[in-house]
Amino acid sequence: MKEEFMKSAIALAEKGRGFTNPNPLVGAVIVKNGKIIAEGWHHKLGSLHAERDALKNAAEKNVDVRGASIYVTLEPCCHTGRQPPCTQAIIESGISEVIYGSSDPNPLVNGKGKKILEAAGIKVTAGFLKEECDKLNPVFFHYIKNKMPYVILKYAITADGQTATSKAESRWITGQLARKNVHQTRANVMAVLTGIGTAKKDNPMLNVRLDDGLEHRQPVRVVLDSHLKLNPESALVQTAKEIPVIVFCKPELTKTELIKKEVLEIRGVKVLSAKPEKNHSLLYSQLKVLGEMGIDSVLVESGGTLNGSFFFEEKGLVQELQVYIAPKIFGNDGHTIFNPVKGKGIELPSECINLGKPQIEVFGEDILLKYVLQN
Repeated sequence: MKEEFMKSAIALAEKGRGFTNPNPLVGAVIVKNGKIIAEGWHHKLGSLHAERDALKNAAEKNVDVRGASIYVTLEPCCHTGRQPPCTQAIIESGISEVIYGSSDPNPLVNGKGKKILEAAGIKVTAGFLKEECDKLNPVFFHYIKNKMPYVILKYAITADGQTATSKAESRWITGQLARKNVHQTRANVMAVLTGIGTAKKDNPMLNVRLDDGLEHRQPVRVVLDSHLKLNPESALVQTAKEIPVIVFCKPELTKTELIKKEVLEIRGVKVLSAKPEKNHSLLYSQLKVLGEMGIDSVLVESGGTLNGSFFFEEKGLVQELQVYIAPKIFGNDGHTIFNPVKGKGIELPSECINLGKPQIEVFGEDILLKYVLQN
């Protein structure tokens, strides 16, 4: 076994990022006589899985895969979903060895793929470069285990910790490269969520605007709006028939709010409500509804109040925090302080939410700190 072959499979898997959700990212290479003879990856939701894609490419090149090894970043599936089982294709191909990195926590797989391959006489090695392969799919692993979206909370601040000037102006704190990366993150998730305060103040589109020649899937836009204050003339509502918009409101509405609900629905907005479950917050229930709709990932782009709710209303709602820091000083007038995370906060430093060591990326003059929260 050679690490270079699995690393090639990992690089192939990355090509599907933003296109396969809620499926995982998977890459595969077929190796014979010490050389890669075919490769494949899961291109988009509904397309061939990586193993079948690699086998198809081998067949198109008229390459004999009998007796070859296949390196796959994720345990081959053994059930029929949008595609037939990859274990069947591997067995029928005559491949003699399977090396995979990550185990598939899907209850329909979860070790069954390995057993089926071994029962067919194929040598199987599991967990090869597991840590590197696991890094491909934190979203998939979280969603398949919890049936809840993987939540990324993002905000941008100046070097002195401000999210806006004393006049509440915030465009733009970061530079063009950092903002481009935000759009890439939007492209990688299935939904972008904000609160009604941000929706009213900024009138955002919350869509993907990347000029890279790719046909990116647009994320569902989600607004938390208890009293349906979203303006029917807003950019979100005006584009709801082209790019889906979901608004969460309270369950019991007044007559005026019912009229607003009808107006929004006529314009293409999906209006939903959720009630707090026992021992859980309203935010948890709203995220659970999104998970039940097949939404595996949510990017939160909002103000300090909602950000604080995500951190302090209930533990475990946020899986990843992205903090962009711009080399600027805004200061404040002592009255209007724009903090990225508000709410009740804590009383003692020992009670803090400890984020751990960040992953650091640089975009022009701006720094991005990525924290994976250990919930």
